[in-house]
Amino acid sequence: MAEIRKRLVFHGRVQGVGFRYTAKHLAGSLGLTGWVRNEYDGTVQMEVQGREAMIHKMMEGLNRGTYISIDWIDQEEIPLVEESHFGVR
Repeated sequence: MAEIRKRLVFHGRVQGVGFRYTAKHLAGSLGLTGWVRNEYDGTVQMEVQGREAMIHKMMEGLNRGTYISIDWIDQEEIPLVEESHFGVR
């Protein structure tokens, strides 16, 4: 299965609720790479790379977060990059 890379912007209650560290844990367990960071407007931006099925599993895991409440996600597919881990910025 081919890898893809997505840029995602999460809207809702996504800052101050463990979102970034939940994302980092999920990405590591699913073999995904990329990064996640808080934005000044209250959203969280993420770039994630890997198999599409694993990215989907990550999204399911984020939606199960106790305090995380995702209202909507803006997303686009972007070119792959060479990297070896998933980091919090």
